[in-house]
Amino acid sequence: MSTLHFAPMSDEDFTSFWPTFKAIVEAQETYAIDPDISFEAARELWCSTPKTSVVVKDEHDHILGAYYLKANAAGPGDHICNCGYMVTLAARGKGVARAMCEHSQAQAKELGFQAMQYNAVVATNEVAVTLWQKLGFQIVGTVPNAYRHARLGFVETHVMYKAL
Repeated sequence: MSTLHFAPMSDEDFTSFWPTFKAIVEAQETYAIDPDISFEAARELWCSTPKTSVVVKDEHDHILGAYYLKANAAGPGDHICNCGYMVTLAARGKGVARAMCEHSQAQAKELGFQAMQYNAVVATNEVAVTLWQKLGFQIVGTVPNAYRHARLGFVETHVMYKAL
């Protein structure tokens, strides 16, 4: 893998990332986001609502992926964070998701979070489930029929957790 550069995601970055975002949500295989989401609503969800949003680029300034980091809950639950990661099609299988997960954990610690929780990892996304487990996340719950997969119908989701 080439050298990865992590930076706060700008509006220009999100505009460039939009085709990847749109393709992932339209596939309806991994994200519980309305596949008809508008550009403006997606930018708000990914860039404005979270505590931070990060873009990952290679040495040629090509976007390889992006993630957001936010509190998982409000008030007494705001010490646990939540992240979402997306990798461009061209960068899949090259360690970008692993690098983003590791980077996000360091960012979470710097921001004072004590743990990270993924609320709905689609169980059929075996690559992600396996990677998160390798990185120390545990499946702490499974919700039956929680996700309408475009090809497979109703499938389980996992709640995954890691103390930081």
